[in-house]
Amino acid sequence: MIAGHGLCVVETLTSSSLKAAVASGLTAFWAQGARCIRPGGEPLARWQSQGGTRVLVVATHPDDEIGCAGTLLRHARAGDEVHVAHVTDGRRARLLGVPPDAVAALRRREAAAAGTRLAATGLHWIGLREGAWDEEALATALRELLRSVAPQVLYAPSRIDFHPEHIRVAAVLGRLLASWDRELTVRVYEIQVPLTPVLANLVTPLGAVGAELRELVACYPTQVGSLTRCLRMKRYAAALHRERGLVEVFWELSPQAYARAVEGPPGATFRGVRQRPFTDPLAYLQGRQARRALRERVERA
Repeated sequence: MIAGHGLCVVETLTSSSLKAAVASGLTAFWAQGARCIRPGGEPLARWQSQGGTRVLVVATHPDDEIGCAGTLLRHARAGDEVHVAHVTDGRRARLLGVPPDAVAALRRREAAAAGTRLAATGLHWIGLREGAWDEEALATALRELLRSVAPQVLYAPSRIDFHPEHIRVAAVLGRLLASWDRELTVRVYEIQVPLTPVLANLVTPLGAVGAELRELVACYPTQVGSLTRCLRMKRYAAALHRERGLVEVFWELSPQAYARAVEGPPGATFRGVRQRPFTDPLAYLQGRQARRALRERVERA
């Protein structure tokens, strides 16, 4: 029995190692393919900061800030003031045998650890009950947060997404920004659904903070699966834009343009990068026409 059990363990480890090797090889293959694509238009503007800037990221769930975390690390290095707001408590994460209240408490602890790793000036736990929150309650919380932090740069959730809560949060934030009259730059970040070169107009190379970013991801052990996909997208973005290592891309807009971008129905069903990389290119191809239509709508106004 002991020998048989040992054989099963070896077979399991071998199978796991093989899957990891296949996934790694396929990711490298897709990245190489992306490097062969020639994005149209002008090269993307490159992120920069002179320091002393107030920055706020609105994260629908604890861990969504990983979509722009490399850039947040660079903000902190530049001497900027970084604030992170978590809208919901993340209680719907599937953790076998863990009740929702305990899940929410665990995810808040993870978010606090990530905030420490980010050297964030402010962590703002709005903490609405995931899946059961009122839009007016969120609007009130975000309005007060925008007034108190007075950000000069706002990292905002994307409408190019399949997750209903990401879309709802973007819509609420857009309504607040429609009449915004202070100086503010909005940068839409991607999580599991790529903006693609159709919408991205700003790039942040992450070479100097790549190791720190991976340490930051490790602060969210309950979300390692989804965050691994996020890191793959940063690798693909680097290949698409002829950079080394990892990069983050953004759709930089005025507050009013963001409001127009997130109003109304999405116009398409977008696809995210899945757990395994076998179908990753489909996330970049599905919804291409809807992305173009959205860009044209924003640019026409």
